[in-house]
Amino acid sequence: MKKLTYRQQQFLSQFLDVYRDMDEPVHYVAVAERLGIGNVTAYEMLRLLEERGLVRAEYQSHPDQRGPGRSMVLFYPTKEANRLINELAGESADLEDWLIVKERILKQLREGKAGGYEGLLSDLLARISKRHSALIYATELIAAMFLTLASVQETPEARKLMGHLQRIGLPGEIGLGALSGISMALSLLERVNRRFSTLLLAQVGRYETMLATLNEANQLRLSDFAREVASILAE
Repeated sequence: MKKLTYRQQQFLSQFLDVYRDMDEPVHYVAVAERLGIGNVTAYEMLRLLEERGLVRAEYQSHPDQRGPGRSMVLFYPTKEANRLINELAGESADLEDWLIVKERILKQLREGKAGGYEGLLSDLLARISKRHSALIYATELIAAMFLTLASVQETPEARKLMGHLQRIGLPGEIGLGALSGISMALSLLERVNRRFSTLLLAQVGRYETMLATLNEANQLRLSDFAREVASILAE
């Protein structure tokens, strides 16, 4: 099913609230009045959601109607609508957790410049295999990859690569998918801690799988995070 826009998600959520309050199929005019929008807008939005399999329409005779005439069209949500809204609510909670994880990592990076990052890298790699959230998993793995690269940053090749990573995800620059190759390359460098590089290499397949499940907005969040990490480590 084609993804809903933010406006369509908002409308669906509000329609579900109206339906639950009334506990019966709802006329589009009633939806429009409750949401403070035009009748035509409400009707067109409900028809669009019907095309997506999120709403069903049923036709009923008007209670005051006598004899043949025009039926009223009423709408009610499908099970898929409830599942989608619950899923979106879960994504929202996941994003809140991600913001906490992201800020904690960035804070530790800024505070750890003087004393080194080996403890942080060890903690990240120990947690990664237990992560179920694709967004948080990818965030911690990206941080671990960059920290591993920073451990050999005295080499010209590593410094040059860190410079490229400060522009990751920007137009014309390398994308998040390229980090799999960088991780594999790191495992071949003699100066890299063998335990860390082995743990990173074992995560390459899962990273690619997790990355593919993220929507465009979350991939942009990851790119922004990656650039920020690279900038801190390059200072």
